[in-house]
Amino acid sequence: MTTTLTTEGAGAEEAQARRLDRADPGSRDLFHIPPADGGRYPEAAYFAGNSLGLQPRATRGELLDDLDDWARLGVEGHLEGRRPWLPYHELLTGPAARLVGALPAETVVMNSLTVNLHLLMVSFYRPRGARVRIVVEDSAFPSDSYAVRSQARFHGLDPDQAVVRLRPRPGEDVLRAEDVTGFLADQGHTVALVMLGGVNYLTGQFMDIPAITAAGRAAGAVVGWDLAHAVGNVPLRLHDWGVDFAAWCSYKYLNSGPGALAGAYVHERHLGDRGIPRFEGWWSTEPATRFLMDPVSRPPATADAWQISNPPIFSMAPVRTSLDLFDKAGMDTLRERSLRLTGHLETLLGRITPTTRPVTAITPRDPRQRGCQLSLRVAGASEIARRLRHRHGVIADVREPDVIRLAPVPLYSTYHDCWRAADALAREVAEDA
Repeated sequence: MTTTLTTEGAGAEEAQARRLDRADPGSRDLFHIPPADGGRYPEAAYFAGNSLGLQPRATRGELLDDLDDWARLGVEGHLEGRRPWLPYHELLTGPAARLVGALPAETVVMNSLTVNLHLLMVSFYRPRGARVRIVVEDSAFPSDSYAVRSQARFHGLDPDQAVVRLRPRPGEDVLRAEDVTGFLADQGHTVALVMLGGVNYLTGQFMDIPAITAAGRAAGAVVGWDLAHAVGNVPLRLHDWGVDFAAWCSYKYLNSGPGALAGAYVHERHLGDRGIPRFEGWWSTEPATRFLMDPVSRPPATADAWQISNPPIFSMAPVRTSLDLFDKAGMDTLRERSLRLTGHLETLLGRITPTTRPVTAITPRDPRQRGCQLSLRVAGASEIARRLRHRHGVIADVREPDVIRLAPVPLYSTYHDCWRAADALAREVAEDA
């Protein structure tokens, strides 16, 4: 027997989704929506934007404009291009700062996420005496775990002793903010750095950034955040919250393409502090003196001082295009639609009849404690996700051994996508009953 989502039947649920899409449309027409299963489905129900966002339609043309300037101008494109390359990275600074709630001087787009985290930890992880520990969540993305462990080793410390991995309470899936702040109140005198994920990649939990930041700084620690799953997903106020530093990628919710350039933030209280250690290169010095070719850097009192190399123009172009979309849509407006869309998907998933293969949500139910991602624990997650794609045109994301992640992105996902995903999942788990 096939399980349906409600006693009204799938047809009524689908009709409701269509009505909601007419009343609450997103900006789907601004994106390329890929087909699924070799074109059997003209448009996929795409829920993997937390892994790789979709391509904005404007990206190709604007990138080609920059390529044409190279063909037309050669080296003169640095000063004479339609968007001159020499100050090109400055085009990204303002919109990136607005997106994370920072001052332009605090923000720079450069490198990749883990490279930025390492460059920032050179400055802000400075173990002294008993204050040597780095606090992360136990479910931190592996790259973050590797980064902090290698930083501890670089300072001659045993990473098994220096890195503290905070775990949820027994029987729970997410780390409570009060357990983090409680640890910092009790053990903060041993902590040099707190570095957590703003939105956890596995569970989708939106951490209480202001409360944890305040607790960490009150304990005398530096507080940094990995915002890979937070930027473009939830509203951020990094400057007002007093965050010391942060870094993020731009290929997930920021839709800038695979391996796209990342961003970095440093609070203004640290800018211009010549006592902060920092790796430097040609782009770390004042623009006005860069071409004097002096052997000693003169870093500006901005986040640009953490740059090292000449910005890659053709990698910056898609980031600039995407940031323009966020500027026009507004993060607060996107968050409001995200709450409605994710709430609708949650309701549909909650109506799946229990089977011998139960589906359990591990994302917080409180909308204030999550972004748009809903994580589901189900046995055989990889096989279920394969069936969702090939039988139903639903593209989801899997984290082994048993978690399917569904991210209805407010820019391009629809209520009908949510219906397709929930209906397909109900049918697949029922088939195994």
